[in-house]
Amino acid sequence: MKKTILKKYANLLIRKGLNVQPGQEVEIIASLDQPEFVKMCVEEAYKAKAKSVKVRWNYQPLEKLHINNQKLKDLSTLSNETKAMWEHREEALPCMLYLVSDDPDGMNGTNFAKYAKARKEQMKWIKPLRKRMENKYQWCIAGVPGEAWAKKIYPNLSKHQAVEALWQTILDVSRVNDDPLKAWDEHNADLEKRCAYLNSLEIDFLEYHSESGGTNFKVWPNPNAIWEGGNEKALGSNIVFNPNIPSEEVFTSPTKGKAEGIVYASKPLSYNGKLIENFWIKFENGKAVDFDAEEGKDLLKEIIETDENSCYLGECALVPYHSPIQDSGVLFYETLYDENAACHLALGMGFTNLIKNYENYSQEELYAMGINDSSTHVDFMIGTKDLNIVAHTKDGKTIQIFKDGNWAF
Repeated sequence: MKKTILKKYANLLIRKGLNVQPGQEVEIIASLDQPEFVKMCVEEAYKAKAKSVKVRWNYQPLEKLHINNQKLKDLSTLSNETKAMWEHREEALPCMLYLVSDDPDGMNGTNFAKYAKARKEQMKWIKPLRKRMENKYQWCIAGVPGEAWAKKIYPNLSKHQAVEALWQTILDVSRVNDDPLKAWDEHNADLEKRCAYLNSLEIDFLEYHSESGGTNFKVWPNPNAIWEGGNEKALGSNIVFNPNIPSEEVFTSPTKGKAEGIVYASKPLSYNGKLIENFWIKFENGKAVDFDAEEGKDLLKEIIETDENSCYLGECALVPYHSPIQDSGVLFYETLYDENAACHLALGMGFTNLIKNYENYSQEELYAMGINDSSTHVDFMIGTKDLNIVAHTKDGKTIQIFKDGNWAF
């Protein structure tokens, strides 16, 4: 891929994704797949006058080795170095850029039962700190091609050809054209208009039906929350940033305990390097009470049972079937992309920053308003080409929101 195009992408992630301001620290989390592109991101961050840029490298095969070979007690214990890293993040609130590129099948053979237990113990220390950081810093998740990931998507191409093909697809769906910054300004404006319309309706509940997918479902958006999409603002600084590139969704948080019916996944879910395929989840009183999957049922069970609230929904997102990602014809096996190809829900943590004037409330008050509190947040896709969604408003009106998989307005 031409360096000039990749530099535009790096500039987009730093300037529009993170919106780095002079004097801010930047932290980049990346695997070993695209070191030259990571270098471009570091260069762009310094051009934006970042105070410092730290890169933390991950390597999936090593992570698997650690999980499988360490004793549970050791795996569950955070090192002093890791604790110091988190404490510094809480103090400095660095801009966080997460570059995803891992092999969707790379964690096959991992002892996930042990890992789940270890994460529960780790989160006892991490979760309170993360809560104190919540909504206060800029962050962005974006993708770069890894060889194994590219070959998963394009199995009939050589490694080099597959990586080039995936680069092109990522750049296309991320609106990296002659002027990516302008393209994202226009895209954000469109999403803001759709949010404004939804926020004006005073929706009581949404009703989902899909004949082909089998979904028959009702969910009650939190009455204290707004619909949001595209860019967000960091609490305190009011710096505007785009947390997901690409992003096609308009989303809100449901009221904890208020969802009924059954939803069928329309795409595989890649979670911790393993796929969950052809699954469904049944909800009663907002809680996932039954589920099944042709592949990965044990992993789905772990997601639902991560903690006491991971069985409840934290997000309800609307994405048109004819979005750039869906129209690309590519199944990415990566939630960042696949969730932006279809309407989706998320199990686990809700978004406290969607509560109106959330900065005036404590975390405890925000959760008391019906936002779900969990240590996990896992999106899964339910959108199909025949999905219809109807909004039932508080004043008794019925308004078509989605018709045949796409926006009805």
